[in-house]
Amino acid sequence: MKLVLTEEEQFLKDTAKNFADERSPITHFRALRDNNDPLLWDKDLWSEMAKLGWPGILIPEDYGGSNFGITGISVILNECAKTLTPSPLFATGVIGAYSITNYGTDKQKEFYLPKIVSGELTTALAIDESSHHNPADTEIIAKKEGSNFIINGKKTFVIDGASADLIILLARTSGNKGDMVGLTLFLVDANLSGVDKIKLDMADSRNYSNINFNNVKIPDIDILGDLETGGETIENILDIARIAMASEMLGNAEAAFETTLDYLKQRKQFGALIGSFQALQHRAAEMFCEIELTKSSVMGAMKAADEGSNELQRLSSLAKTMAGETLHLVSNEAVQMHGGIGVTDEYDIGFFLKRARVAEQIFGSSKYHTERYANLSGF
Repeated sequence: MKLVLTEEEQFLKDTAKNFADERSPITHFRALRDNNDPLLWDKDLWSEMAKLGWPGILIPEDYGGSNFGITGISVILNECAKTLTPSPLFATGVIGAYSITNYGTDKQKEFYLPKIVSGELTTALAIDESSHHNPADTEIIAKKEGSNFIINGKKTFVIDGASADLIILLARTSGNKGDMVGLTLFLVDANLSGVDKIKLDMADSRNYSNINFNNVKIPDIDILGDLETGGETIENILDIARIAMASEMLGNAEAAFETTLDYLKQRKQFGALIGSFQALQHRAAEMFCEIELTKSSVMGAMKAADEGSNELQRLSSLAKTMAGETLHLVSNEAVQMHGGIGVTDEYDIGFFLKRARVAEQIFGSSKYHTERYANLSGF
């Protein structure tokens, strides 16, 4: 496994960097937040991403995509994260595209995938039901009635759930809370009667929601994958999502670090640049080392996903753990090195601290993945 980007992957990364710098600087994110934008992402910007082919990177060419792999979409997310570019690319271009491509029926693929490629359709994964990530704790019920399922229950902390057109829902068709057996995935039209999306106001100003399902009728043709195999399927989907999120979090950490270095080279105290103080140099060096280690773990996970490695589960958890711990460290140090002004709204560095605290919890915290890695390793 070579931990380097191919020429094509590097080209994608460079394109994403130019796009983020020119079309979506942090001032764009700030404006959406300040204007209380209901979507918290720009439809015109999303349309431009679709024209670049980004939502279709994981989708086969037969459906209009480019089938460019997990590394391809992850490096784009990494660069967009450096300017906090708001878009549904993670929830739609990663989770939605991967889920339907790999587990959808031919009819589902024909209906949904071209719409994802064009940017017409956005998706969200509704999985968690409490403040802690654990798919096995699913309690939302899908009761069989003839050729339909009636769904009742609630999902929490759904990324891009407030604006999604299609919800990928994990529900229980048999078994009890704590069991990974008896789970089934459904494709749910977000506009169906009984679907109630409640937008959440989160610290990082990203699009999240809680979603209530009240007697929502879903035909059995809208099952994603096979009945009661959702436990295994969702773990495969989540491993891909965690790798992509780890790459995004790495981008957040890199941007926070570079912003802090620039500040150390400009800010003076006692007649000297604070970057000349040895204590701050040591702390900056520690951040640099942790970022480089995280780059290796994220790259390893991306390549494992593209190569179909048997180590994918472990490497996915390793990448998410490393990215979470590194972003936590860097965002803390960045704000502290800026001093009191770092927590004011005047400086952008506070945005990265807020994003870090939320992103750390997405699809499992570092503690969750440390335990998962240990279990997968036989400990």
